[in-house]
Amino acid sequence: MARQGRTSQDNDTGDGPRVVVVGAGVVGICAALQLQREGARVTVLDRQAPGEGASYGNMSIIGEDSVVPIATPGVLKQLPRMLMDPLSPLAIRWSYVPQLFPWLWRFLKAARPAEVERISKALADLLDGAIDAFKPLLEEAGEPDMLRRTGWLCVYETERGFRAYRRSLELQRRRGVRVDVLDGGELRQLEPALGDTDRFHKGVYYPDVCYASDNYKLVRVLARSFRQRGGRILREEVGDFEIGPEGPSAVVTQKGRHAFDRLVIAAGAWSRPLTRKLGCDVPLETERGYHLTLNDPETRPRTPVFSTEHGMVCTPIDAGLRIGGTVELGGLEAPPDWRRADVLLRNAQRWFPDLTDRDSSRWMGHRPSMPDSMPVISRAPHFHNTVFAFGHGHCGLMLSARTGEMVRDLVLDRDPAVDPTPFRADRFQARRPDRA
Repeated sequence: MARQGRTSQDNDTGDGPRVVVVGAGVVGICAALQLQREGARVTVLDRQAPGEGASYGNMSIIGEDSVVPIATPGVLKQLPRMLMDPLSPLAIRWSYVPQLFPWLWRFLKAARPAEVERISKALADLLDGAIDAFKPLLEEAGEPDMLRRTGWLCVYETERGFRAYRRSLELQRRRGVRVDVLDGGELRQLEPALGDTDRFHKGVYYPDVCYASDNYKLVRVLARSFRQRGGRILREEVGDFEIGPEGPSAVVTQKGRHAFDRLVIAAGAWSRPLTRKLGCDVPLETERGYHLTLNDPETRPRTPVFSTEHGMVCTPIDAGLRIGGTVELGGLEAPPDWRRADVLLRNAQRWFPDLTDRDSSRWMGHRPSMPDSMPVISRAPHFHNTVFAFGHGHCGLMLSARTGEMVRDLVLDRDPAVDPTPFRADRFQARRPDRA
């Protein structure tokens, strides 16, 4: 039986539905804002302050080009390297393989060509309008200029690396992504900070991309806007749910209980234990991502620059130059392997030789990741009054405002602009013919 404690009452004025959003990352805050704008009485619960999870350390990129899933036909060839090299761009901790195996099996199944095409189409629909979805939220928050539309640049040091990327490039073009392929001289003209262009074979420029000048501040700005309009954000860890005749009716935290009419689970990598309590076990894992932020960099590119060869992104944020990326599959409990942050600097020095870590900070966070690279954005399979919104992988910031719109519509019993079917929570479970 859920423990007894204080019951939240101070958000019960008004006529809109009472909604509890579990998770104060960028996805949860955007969902809370969108619901609040429609008259809902919203309370956000999280054990951390807004933006202190994966939202704190992402690479700040927002665009509509991320239509290529992580699992592609060539990924099987990389598995031996993942297991043998702990510093490779995509690495797996041996000790975690037994727990990871079901997720990894689904990941490999998602790499089949027909699946890649299907997933890419669904991602393209979700990404369409991802940048514009931020505009009303940032304007109402009084910070309309936090997104810088500079595009971003992918560089290739070798012909082999560029050749390996061509299939992804073709897939992006089929989805309508605008790309410009550049030679060494054009790279130098677009991004002078790259210096000696003899080191680069090709570049790919994506013009329809922007980045947040301060991704952590962006979340806090939106959270402040939510509070100023009467929303509540409480630092409480959700441990259980009370289930009534119509479904979940209250969340139970270490400080008490909060009754609601509608519930949203947007707790990022920590969402799976909560969905299990609601009868739905989703195959959610964590991609452990690392970054190194140089607070006073010797070199600063004017656009974000990234490499698929090294699994790395360099973004010129307000705080300095953030170097991040890589994927380490190792669960939520293992300690950081800071060698992965150190190797990011060495790789960045290939492009910007003057960089040093004399004034820098390191970070490791948990990206919530589904094996097919698509988030869960759907009603809970067993409860109409509960909506799930998590599993965005590398696209959490990128898709947060768009996801907020979908969550709003699902909670308020509207038809979302994007078909939520591909993002069902139960999409990995066998479906009876009468539900097809």
